[in-house]
Amino acid sequence: MRLTFASYNIHKAVGLDRRRDPERILSVLREIDADVIALQEADRRIGRRASALPLGMIQDHTHYRPVPLSMKPDSIGWHGNALLVKRDIEVLEAAPVPLPVLEPRGAIRADLMVDGRAIRVVGMHLDLSGFRRREQVRTVLSHLDGLDGDCPTVMMGDFNEWARRGGCFGEFGEAWQVLSLGPSFHTRQPVARLDRIIASRHWAEQASGVHHSALSARGSDHLPIWAELELGGS
Repeated sequence: MRLTFASYNIHKAVGLDRRRDPERILSVLREIDADVIALQEADRRIGRRASALPLGMIQDHTHYRPVPLSMKPDSIGWHGNALLVKRDIEVLEAAPVPLPVLEPRGAIRADLMVDGRAIRVVGMHLDLSGFRRREQVRTVLSHLDGLDGDCPTVMMGDFNEWARRGGCFGEFGEAWQVLSLGPSFHTRQPVARLDRIIASRHWAEQASGVHHSALSARGSDHLPIWAELELGGS
């Protein structure tokens, strides 16, 4: 089974032209056409913290649906993190993963069923502080260790980690593959690999990269990243 995973910090749908344009973000998501997408900064910062991507627009203009978390009535996620899945993917369970924070960051986890196979996905947006990032990664790993079963897992998001191999990535042991997908920040001149996908050893990487198009070059201060992963044996 092959699935494409993607992660995108959408900067509250405000592009480099300073316009909030959710349709542009949705068009980028259609370009990527991943099976599962993790979004960061998906909520607006003011008022009711409503989603920057209105639910009706997602339903009407894409083949995705948000993984339900039921945290706030106008939000599609938690602390700006959201997971979108194609409509034929079954959501078995979803929950926020509380993180030790100085800033409004967070993580969310979903257990999915795809073609009769259970998989697990975590989306996250980590702290600007290196100490906090490492502590947050340990918290996510501890959360996963406390769940039942040896489930194929993919973690993805904006790690805010400038180091290519060290920093918070040093918290992942041999059970994990830290994929290096190329620089995704800042969109004007990408130099930093802040956005990452990390997969358990159940998965084999088939292809991966940074999605650079005319729309993604304007849609946010981050470029989307993606990876096509194959799950071995039944």
